[in-house]
Amino acid sequence: MSPTLADGGAVAAPDWLERLRWDEHGLIPVIAQEAASGKVLMLAWMNREALQATLRRGEAVYWSRSRNRLWHKGEESGHVQTVLGMAIDCDDDVLLLQVAQQGGIACHTGRHSCFYRGLEQHRWIELEPVLKDPATMYSKAKS
Repeated sequence: MSPTLADGGAVAAPDWLERLRWDEHGLIPVIAQEAASGKVLMLAWMNREALQATLRRGEAVYWSRSRNRLWHKGEESGHVQTVLGMAIDCDDDVLLLQVAQQGGIACHTGRHSCFYRGLEQHRWIELEPVLKDPATMYSKAKS
């Protein structure tokens, strides 16, 4: 059976999974980009199981290095990433996911993007506001 995306489109080439250049831990970096705006939302990691789960669900599933387990993005916060497209870079060692970010929040800090700080005059400053208090986003998981 060919791997598919949420729209049911087949991923070409039977060696699609083996073509990727996994690191020594069996991981590959993944950039999540908002399809509508082109904004980079976050960088995460996938192993083979996470990539296959992402294709099966049509929603981003990553490998959490801190939790040492699969992590369905939004499983606690509700801010799921629906995968609209996927690409690999020229070296086959980075994935790019085009996503629709549910709730407009990708970062665990409650911001739209994890890349919310910028360098100005040799200082990192916050460029994006907190859209939702993280304590309220994750309170469901604690109750």
